[in-house]
Parts: sequence; structure tokens; C-alpha cells
Amino acid sequence: MSYIFFGTPEFAEIVLKHLIDAGHIPAAVVCNPDRPVGRKKIITPPPVKRYISELPESKKSSIQIFQPEKLIEIESTLKEMSVDLFVVAAYAKIIPQSILDIPKYGTVGVHPSLLPKLRGSSPIQSAILFGEKETGVSLYFVDKDIDHGPVIEEKVLKGFDLNTISFVELHDVLAHLGGAMLAEIIARLMNGKEKGVEQNHSEVTFTKKFISADGFVDHNDLQLAMQGEKERAEKIDRMVRALNPEPGVYTLVNEKRMKLLKTAIIDGNLKLQRIQMEGGVPQDMHY
Repeated sequence: MSYIFFGTPEFAEIVLKHLIDAGHIPAAVVCNPDRPVGRKKIITPPPVKRYISELPESKKSSIQIFQPEKLIEIESTLKEMSVDLFVVAAYAKIIPQSILDIPKYGTVGVHPSLLPKLRGSSPIQSAILFGEKETGVSLYFVDKDIDHGPVIEEKVLKGFDLNTISFVELHDVLAHLGGAMLAEIIARLMNGKEKGVEQNHSEVTFTKKFISADGFVDHNDLQLAMQGEKERAEKIDRMVRALNPEPGVYTLVNEKRMKLLKTAIIDGNLKLQRIQMEGGVPQDMHY
């Protein structure tokens, strides 16, 4: 039984770690090329590649690493490897049908939402921002449309409050859940008997990539939220928990940006717990 793993960021790293810790070593990993990072533009490997490089030689020696700008560059190589399964977790690129068709038993995706809800690029942020009552992880067969294929297994996240959890916390929790789910059933996926269940496409919702403008809070709205206006307080608190660290949440004070890094709702009022003024450093607020 053999598989190739597609994924690049921290979410993918966590999923892959679960697979490898369970003894499921991929034949290869496909991730984005090394990129310049930070103000000094230092060329840096993506998290998945870094994780592989830090494995013991006994594990990493058999894992090939591919970092194509376009998957077409390695299509013939993937065909020659003749593996049973592809696994995709946060690869963030459209995979052409010609490549999806390569593995014997299909391509399985790990998506951090309860499909068909929250398809697309920001399901974790959106679950918080939209005030969803529950979320979880879906394993599904990848097809030509985004997060569209038959669902193999879903698990609802238990024990966490979506009214207080931050994106950073929820990201890691869902990545670990997805990795554990996949590690548990990957052997079953590679016997070719699993077909999945078609999604109810009439219930689909979509997410988008958030930009800086999505994190803007009108200063008047902020003042009203801090004075106890419930709807505004809840909306701004969801924004702060969902959109930090990227793209960030901010308001304007005397025409300068004030970043809202952490908030809470206490006795019905929005409380600023950590802020950062333009040109300054983060500071905790004490009441």
C-alpha cells in the first residue's frame, strides 16, 4: 500500500505527522516551492518540507519531495510511481483531473468543516466569523470541483466552544482531529472498497480568502460594542478571534491604525484585552 501526500502549511504538517507516527510513510510529498519570508526575504522551506527534513533518516530516506510551481511539471513522474492513493491536506492549488485520475483508489481530501458547509479556502476562520454552532472535519474523495466529492467520514468537534475559541486554537485542534481520522482509516481506503456518500449540494455554503478590508472595524461601532450593544459586541469579538493573525483586525484612532489583537465579552460589554497602535508594540489592557 502506497500513497503520495499533497500539502504545504502547518495544517498539512500536523495531518502528515499523524500518518507517519501511525506508521504510514508516504512514497512522496508534494508541496509549494521554498519562498522568501519576512522583511529580509530569507528563502524558507514550507512547514511540510521542514518536517520531513527533521525526521530520522530511517523514515525520511524513502520519501521523495516535489515542489513544482505547476503540477503538470511532475505529472509523468507521478504516473510512473504508480501509487494506490493520493492524500490532500491544505495544498491550496487546484489539482487537474488528469492527476486526480492517477492513483489506483482515488484522491482523498481532509477538509476542516462539515461538508457541504464551508467549502473553500477559509473554513476555520469562517466557522468563527459566521457564528457557526458546530464544526468538524470531513474526509472526502476529491473531484474536479472544490470540496465537492463524496464524503467518506465526518466528525463533529466536541469539547470546544466556538463562541470563545480563536482561529489559532481551532486550526490546530481540527488539524489533529483530521490527522487522527485519516490515520485510522487510511488502510481501509487503500483496499478500494470505500466509495463515500454524495454530499447534499442543496445545503452548500462557501468561504472566501479574507483581505485586510475584511478586518476593518468602524470606531463608532467599536464604542457602541464597548458600551454593551450586544450584536456589535459579538460581531467584533468574532472578527478578532477569526481574523487574527491574518489579515488582522483594526480600527482608526486619530487617523492611525489600532490593531485589535484580543477581545472578550464581559458582562455584555466588549473588552479590549490586547491592542497595538500603529508603529508601536502589542500591549495588554488592564481594567
